[in-house]
Amino acid sequence: MGSTSAQNPENDGSTAGVGRRDLIKRSAALGLISVPTMSFLSACASGGGDDNGNDSEGETSKSNPFGVKDGSKLDVVIFKGGYGDDYAKAWEASFKKKWGVTSVHTGTQEITGKLQPRFNAGNPPDIVDDSGAQQIPIDVLYKNGQLVDLAEVLDAPSVDDPAKKVRDTLIPGTLDAGMQGGKVVALNYIYTVWGLWYSGKLFKEKGWTAPKTWDEFLTICKEAKADGIGGLAHQGKYPYYINVAIMDLIAKTGGLDAMKAIDNLEPNAFVGSEAATAAVEAIYEVVEKGYLMPGTNGLTHTESQTRWNQYKAAFITSGSWLENEQLKTTPDDFDMKFLPMPLLPDSKLPFEAIRAGSGEPFIIPSKAKNLAGAKEFMRMMLSKEWSTLFAKEANSLTILKDGVDSGVQLRPGTQSTVEASKAAGTNTFRYLYTEWYSEMGTAIENASNELMAKRIQPKEWLKRAQAAVDKQAKDPESKKNHRD
Repeated sequence: MGSTSAQNPENDGSTAGVGRRDLIKRSAALGLISVPTMSFLSACASGGGDDNGNDSEGETSKSNPFGVKDGSKLDVVIFKGGYGDDYAKAWEASFKKKWGVTSVHTGTQEITGKLQPRFNAGNPPDIVDDSGAQQIPIDVLYKNGQLVDLAEVLDAPSVDDPAKKVRDTLIPGTLDAGMQGGKVVALNYIYTVWGLWYSGKLFKEKGWTAPKTWDEFLTICKEAKADGIGGLAHQGKYPYYINVAIMDLIAKTGGLDAMKAIDNLEPNAFVGSEAATAAVEAIYEVVEKGYLMPGTNGLTHTESQTRWNQYKAAFITSGSWLENEQLKTTPDDFDMKFLPMPLLPDSKLPFEAIRAGSGEPFIIPSKAKNLAGAKEFMRMMLSKEWSTLFAKEANSLTILKDGVDSGVQLRPGTQSTVEASKAAGTNTFRYLYTEWYSEMGTAIENASNELMAKRIQPKEWLKRAQAAVDKQAKDPESKKNHRD
């Protein structure tokens, strides 16, 4: 899983006559973004500087800008979720071959459980994929001085073209999600799209056409219910996922101003917002009419997704890590497809508009023992060689422009996100509050959990969401974050 703010690279036209290589090169797709974050309850120890009392720095040069030392060790922790961690093992093997650096590898879903004690003790890993349901909130780490400003990595020469800075080789806007207080402190590595998903096989068998309007979506849900199938599945124990639908509907109905009102903590972000009211009422209609897949409110992400793979629901909400996460349970002929969120009446954005941006945040702790190795490791992540290794192992695209060799084959769901991104062109949007304000994000998710269980109604959801915004707005640190 994963969460996660980007503008799509400019695309034009339809996919007709465009080869796979051009689709990959000119597309934007995929990712694991971050799933709902849990509260990082214990205060982190304050961060130190670059002098971490270690002997892991070598001589710098044009080809070794950070001074990686041959024979040093690198402590790597990877969130082993939708993308697994085989890609990181491939990276580590490449890193050892080039630099003589041995990696200590940990693949886990227990990011907070395993790493919080290490941060508190001043002994964090060197580089971390900080994602998943147990992600340590980036804003908490930043406020406690625990993160390296990644400007030095981004301003270093690109591995592929030393005449360019690393930052100039990335898809425009993809660094935004990793910013705190005007600094990039997390590298959101995977290009992600969010929306609805369905089975091409099931739709063909039922004679259903992918809906473009909310009324068409509800009609399919109604027909699915009549056939003994759930209309919409969601990952009930992680309400982050149903917020994909709610927040997409807000942005598409009210336009970018409605989205920015939430990120900018405006007093009418939810209460008083026609777009927010229409969106949450639309989702609640699915609940009221009994169109949810039975039991979905009590399921984890993989449990709900597996039942969807078993044709027990027509639609599910997720990001584009879904296909790779479900490889073991998806039937060979399932034909997974991505769908932009259908439109409510009088929407300001077109149907093709999608939430797209970067996800899966990688961080370098400020007290890392091998800062030189960690910075070089991240620089190599943004090389075509490592971006291609990731695509082969994780079936997903990265934030590197032209970052995948033409021989990489994409699965049906992944390919559908490539095509959706191309159709969207510049009509992409991306919320940032989930990265900037983890406590606020969790409060909104909790309200959504109550809504989907029919314990509250839309009016109360709007009140709770607005209360979370208003509380966050009182934090002086919030003034450092603003979207124009």
